[in-house]
Amino acid sequence: MVKKIIIHSDGGARGNPGPAGIGAVLTTETGVVVAEISEYLGKTTNNQAEYRALIAALSKAQELKASEVDCYLDSELVVKQLNREYKVKNADLAPLFLKVHNLSLAFSQCKFLHVRRELNKEADRLANQAMDRAC
Repeated sequence: MVKKIIIHSDGGARGNPGPAGIGAVLTTETGVVVAEISEYLGKTTNNQAEYRALIAALSKAQELKASEVDCYLDSELVVKQLNREYKVKNADLAPLFLKVHNLSLAFSQCKFLHVRRELNKEADRLANQAMDRAC
């Protein structure tokens, strides 16, 4: 059992919408990788893929019995929506937002943090791998 997990997640689509994939890396606070996710989604949008990557990562953190999570995403939109700085106006994103919110309640602490794309390379690589496998 790991008390705190650091999540780096990313979702992408080639075309918007287009073939999409998700990637996530879950580590301990000391940087030990405890799980990786790389999954093809089919045709969807970039923002939906970003949310779905985070949903997969939070579900995995729950399975690993983490009590705290810090979630790093390179999507400023998704981070600002989850931190209630932006409203979720897109009807397709609203149920995904709700799913993330509900998953976040399983943790004593859950932070959503924006990170520059170049600091999210491993999650991006896993998302691209998923898209490459499907093409």
